[in-house]
Parts: sequence; structure tokens; C-alpha cells
Amino acid sequence: MHAIITGGSSGIGLATARILKARGWTVSLIARGAARLEAAGEELNANTRAVDVSDETKLSAAIDGLVDEAGPCDALISCAGLARPGRFLELDTEVFRQMIEVDYFGTLYAIRAVAPQMVKNRAGSIVAVSSATGLLGIYGYSAYGPAKFAVRGLMESLRAELTPHGVHVGVVFPPDVDTPQLADENRFKPAETFAISGTIKPMTPEAVAQKIVQGMDRRRFLICPDTGTSLLARLGGLVSPVLNRTFDRRIARLAKKS
Repeated sequence: MHAIITGGSSGIGLATARILKARGWTVSLIARGAARLEAAGEELNANTRAVDVSDETKLSAAIDGLVDEAGPCDALISCAGLARPGRFLELDTEVFRQMIEVDYFGTLYAIRAVAPQMVKNRAGSIVAVSSATGLLGIYGYSAYGPAKFAVRGLMESLRAELTPHGVHVGVVFPPDVDTPQLADENRFKPAETFAISGTIKPMTPEAVAQKIVQGMDRRRFLICPDTGTSLLARLGGLVSPVLNRTFDRRIARLAKKS
């Protein structure tokens, strides 16, 4: 069995690769940073490609090359992503564009590269990582959140289209996860965003990866690593107004202190 994982050099992607490798899978890793990718490839004896997922031509060529080396893709796990929080009125337009190009189109391009063969074989699994911000609008995530909402919408449509062809489609909604990306993201978070999420302990990449693999095993569409995102994904219409009021109160308290 061959799994291709974008964002596979660290965080959730690398943790998922380790689990699958331990199960006897062949894993291929795609990421932008060559140094970390090389280290991950050596650790897992994995084929690798250093490529920006927002470049469709290069990403498609990379996936085709990995398929030539390791065989048809039995599972695609799209973990590559970029988060850049900030206040809407202060963010450059380029940030909004970058979030869509990396988080949404980076997911779309990878799926388009593997889906035709999976449909032909009437087998395979496609899992994309969205975010808790793809379930509920959060202060400070006006660029990142919509891109992750788009991933959610894409996967919902693909579930309807690809399931009849025997292809499993899943989407993951992790909360904050203790990864290098979160450390970088925290440098840009407004105080209001920290007031909303700063008291919640991030999950480990390993815990999220376990849920992803479990979701693949059980061919689940909704893959929610924790209770909060599970409730939000299933009961969003009921839960989100309560959460919004709670978050508004935290932001108001913060404003009074400043």
C-alpha cells in the first residue's frame, strides 16, 4: 500500500506517515522545506519531493514521479497548509491570496493528480486536513478560515461524487496542534485571538494522526480529533451561536482592560 502525504516533513503529516510506515505501508512525502523533508525521508526510508503545493504543474509532476517509483497511490493525505492570522483591516491582500493558493488549491491540485486512477481502480482513500476554523469563523482568521471552509466544501462535494466509485473521502477538523506551524502562527495572532483560544492546550500531532488513520480504517467522512470539533461539526447550527456569544464576551473583556 502506498500513501502520498503532502506537508509530510513535520507535524500532522509526519506523524501520520510514521503510523502508516509502522503498519507496513510505503510512504512518499511532499513538502516545501528541503532540509526537514530530507531528514523525514531518511527516517522513514520514504521517497520525497520538495515542491510548493500551490504550483499545480510541479505538484502534479512530483506525484506522477512518486507513483512511478512506488506504485499507484492508495491513500492521499493532504496536510500541507499555511496559517497567517491577523486583523482583517490590517492584513495585506496578498495574505488572503496566499491562504487560498496554499490551503485550498494545494489540496485541490493534489487530489486532481490521484483521483482519476483511484476512480479507475474503484479503490483508495483521500483525506484532507481542514481546521476548526473551517467550521466556525474566528477573530483573527479572516484569511485562513475561508480557505479551510473551502477545503471543507470541496471534500463534501467529492464525498458525493467519489463514494459511488469506491473511493473513501474524509476531511479532518483539528483544533490547535503543537506543530512548527502553530509556533510560527502564534507570532502573528492578535490578542483577541489568544483570548479565544489561548487557554486551550494544543493537541499533539500524534493524537491527530491516530484519528486520521482510524478515520481511514473506518472510511469516515468527518474526522474530528477532539470533542469540541466533533460537536461543532455535527451540531454547528446549535453550538455556534453559543460559542460566538462566549467569544464576544472574552473580546469585550479584553477591550475593557486595554
